[in-house]
Amino acid sequence: MIFRIIARSPDSAARAGEIVTCRGLIQTPAFMPVATRGTVRALSLRDIEELGFDIILSNTYHLYLQPGIEVLAQAHGLHNFMSFQGPILTDSGGFQVFSLSDFCRVLESGVEFRSLRDGSLHFFSPESVLDIQRVLGSDIMMVLDQCAGYPVPEETARNAVDRTVDWARLSRNYWRSSFDAEKQALFAVVQGSVYKDLRRECAERLVEYGFSGYAVGGLSVGEPKDAYREITEYTLGLLPPDRPRYMMGVGSPLEILWAVKHGTDMFDSVMPTRIARNGTIFTSSGRVNIKSAVYESDFAPLDDRCGCYVCRSFTRSYLRHLYKAGEITALIYNTYHNLFFMNSFMADIRKSITSGGFPELYDKWERLYRNDGNSDHRQAQGTNKLS
Repeated sequence: MIFRIIARSPDSAARAGEIVTCRGLIQTPAFMPVATRGTVRALSLRDIEELGFDIILSNTYHLYLQPGIEVLAQAHGLHNFMSFQGPILTDSGGFQVFSLSDFCRVLESGVEFRSLRDGSLHFFSPESVLDIQRVLGSDIMMVLDQCAGYPVPEETARNAVDRTVDWARLSRNYWRSSFDAEKQALFAVVQGSVYKDLRRECAERLVEYGFSGYAVGGLSVGEPKDAYREITEYTLGLLPPDRPRYMMGVGSPLEILWAVKHGTDMFDSVMPTRIARNGTIFTSSGRVNIKSAVYESDFAPLDDRCGCYVCRSFTRSYLRHLYKAGEITALIYNTYHNLFFMNSFMADIRKSITSGGFPELYDKWERLYRNDGNSDHRQAQGTNKLS
């Protein structure tokens, strides 16, 4: 994997770049649609390819439980299994272990947990999580880490940082000795909750090991918006400028812009697809709640500035009708549009950084979405769990 910076904003830390993988080029800042179980919910693979995303994200925990590593090995990896040949990032499954399991026991060597599906007992170690991602054939793998959540006492957060760093060291050593680092990159995760001293300690210790990239974890998990932004800005400033920076679980326009402004290169979240299935649509003039009665006889396009198939083909009235009637096509069309919006939004961000117009773009979207900025943050919380 190669990362190079193409342009920088003269007015902020925003940067546009490229990540070169064996399976393709990723233009950054990039948003990754979440294909938790090897599919983006409500869309076909043809839809995803048509939308044109450079990279998608899948979940190690869920794929490990179903269909299972044996099946994925027989299929020669996730790319072949789902017939997607572009880059795939897989998270470690650690967040799901800690957030979804009724039973979770943290040990020095890893974490023991019960399956969300059938209650069976399983164990993840730093090494075994990489072995699973080796079978998946992930282009970018994530280390096993411990997310302390929010709120959490500082002592608990410190223990989670120590464990995260120790597991990252074991992961890095195993990766270097047993993997083709050119084909499968490895990112570490900076933890530390809302404690700046812990964030600094975690980042400094992880940087010493020399990972392919660095993610900011443990945010958008319930903390106040102001705390999220403060810790995001602080943590990003601790990470090496020559490696990709990945903000985990953030997918609202305002929070993406905030993180890009401070130097983030990669994002993922199920938020755009989840709210689409609940009838909330991102548009060039703000959010639209397609369930609202105001759209019953509104025969305008969903977004008259959008060139996606949905906006070229259907009216707000019809889309509201589909949703109120409980038609499956409502979920498909809403999801398709929201992901088209996200891809176009990220392309506009990259273009603005290259042209020097990022401050103006930032101000435009801040005006359009400022009134629901707080709901943006709430909707983003916990979106690493399920798609």
